[in-house]
Amino acid sequence: MSPHVLILGGTTEARELAAALTAHPGVRVTTSLAGRVTRPGALAGEVRVGGFGGAEGLADWLREQHVDALVDATHPFAESITANAAQAASAAGVPAVVLRRPGWQPGPEDRWHLVSSLAAAADLLPRFGPRVFLTTGRMGLSAFAHLTGRHFVVRSVEPPEPPMPPHTEVLLARGPFTVDDETALLREYLVDVLVTKDSGGAATAAKLTAARGLGLPVVVVRRPPLPEGVTAVPDVQQALARLGLSPT
Repeated sequence: MSPHVLILGGTTEARELAAALTAHPGVRVTTSLAGRVTRPGALAGEVRVGGFGGAEGLADWLREQHVDALVDATHPFAESITANAAQAASAAGVPAVVLRRPGWQPGPEDRWHLVSSLAAAADLLPRFGPRVFLTTGRMGLSAFAHLTGRHFVVRSVEPPEPPMPPHTEVLLARGPFTVDDETALLREYLVDVLVTKDSGGAATAAKLTAARGLGLPVVVVRRPPLPEGVTAVPDVQQALARLGLSPT
């Protein structure tokens, strides 16, 4: 029987891993998407959409589908999914790998303010000017909804839903973005402060370079810690190595 690998997540790394695994003859690959994006990009191998019903439901699916290895390649802030994946893999006796791109690191000219949550980021905003470029995704806008004295420019892939700040402009866009484009955006909207999550990767890092060039402060939400005993690999090559495969 062909080995079956389940990949959780629609990240760039998940797509790259799915393509790399399907290039190996005899490997069956299923990528599971949460279904929060209405038009996901093409994926190699099989695709399923939707949740599993928590850790217990995922463990049952791993057994029923005869999964031989689980790769958690979800977003670095998908804390509950990562916890469920670790618990399910342990319960089902399935080897698990967490694939996480490295986080961003500030340079000497960056004006970063590191916080532990979206709520903490909201608490910090009154220290800065009133115009905020918010790039933390559409799911956490409620953390900023009480800030009536700020003007928010919100960028997300999908239209956000309330609650959200009362003074909000929404920009629908998907990266990658160039430094020139990000610089122009920050200038056009007269941005005083940038708020982002430490997602890592190159696709959305240009905004940090643009903010540095303009001398703008950046509020960065730290990643949640991995579950106890869980470690991560930083790239597809090391994930393949953990699975006992080599790049083709």
